[in-house]
Amino acid sequence: MILKVNKNVLEHILITAQSFLEKKDASSITSHILLAATEEQLEVKATDFEIGITMHSQNITTEQPGLATANGKKLLDIVKILKDEDVVLKTEENFLHIEQVKSKFKLPMFNASEYPDFPEVDTKAKFEIEPIQFLHSVKKISPAIDTNNPKYELNGALIDLKEDKIHFVATDTRRLAVVTLEKHIENNLALIIPKKAISEIQKLFFDEMEIFYDENTLLIRSENFVFFTKLINGKYPDYQRIIPNEYKLEFSINRDQMINHIKQIATISQEVKLKFVPGAILFESLNEDNIEAKTEMPYDATVDEEIVLAVNSRYILDFLTQVEQNEFKLSYNDATLPFTLKSENFITVVMPIML
Repeated sequence: MILKVNKNVLEHILITAQSFLEKKDASSITSHILLAATEEQLEVKATDFEIGITMHSQNITTEQPGLATANGKKLLDIVKILKDEDVVLKTEENFLHIEQVKSKFKLPMFNASEYPDFPEVDTKAKFEIEPIQFLHSVKKISPAIDTNNPKYELNGALIDLKEDKIHFVATDTRRLAVVTLEKHIENNLALIIPKKAISEIQKLFFDEMEIFYDENTLLIRSENFVFFTKLINGKYPDYQRIIPNEYKLEFSINRDQMINHIKQIATISQEVKLKFVPGAILFESLNEDNIEAKTEMPYDATVDEEIVLAVNSRYILDFLTQVEQNEFKLSYNDATLPFTLKSENFITVVMPIML
């Protein structure tokens, strides 16, 4: 393989590939990227077996088509220090040579034919949804996805298709986030997408993509990328049972004012106590140190008695930063029971802190 590629083009590809590489074991073939050069384009693949990406570039000049692998991190480190000029990549025996004017480097290669196979789009069913709706929905629920939960299915986001609705669901057992889209569904379907994959999808895709799936794999294709992730096998909890059917009280609150007052308390303590009293909402820090934060927000709360909620402020801020409307609803039953934050088709059910 011998090809010439612009340094900035190659660097951008290699930066994108980093999230998909095996980081801990440099002896693994999955610490390498796969480069496949034809006369028309350069195809670059990276995978850690759980997720993977294929990228294409036509901004190359190919002298000799071929295949190569190279440690993705080391190749990026080399390309970063080169000048903003064309870079020559060529293979000789078991090495990839990287050259630019008088600068020369070489990296050992694996056998390219042993690089892991990638799943094919052709064998998958298609998931019909507007890309913007999909991306906005996963963005809203992603903060609530758990990490390192022994119940492995909670370390991912559920896409639940049933009854003419698509539900995007995430929970870390202290809160539940759900976005619901109205859409005609032919068949019921439940896909659990790992948290890492959700994060990478939001980085890669914007307004144009196609989604394909089978029982084990999800693929997303755009003009520039083909992304895949293995799905989590398991039974997601019955999230609909957690959402209260009715509430004793419901408050409509200004989003920006709430964010401002919560952030004031969060500078001192992540745990905050809210008191709804006639004419105001009182905010107070909860911690055991001799540090205190208090603030007050004017609010026409129609309450017969003081309503108190203690909560992790991050749960409220994670919800409010994803809300586009000026107002949201806080629905309440009791200080010991879950309360709900809602804006349009997005809700978060939160377990309060027991005082």
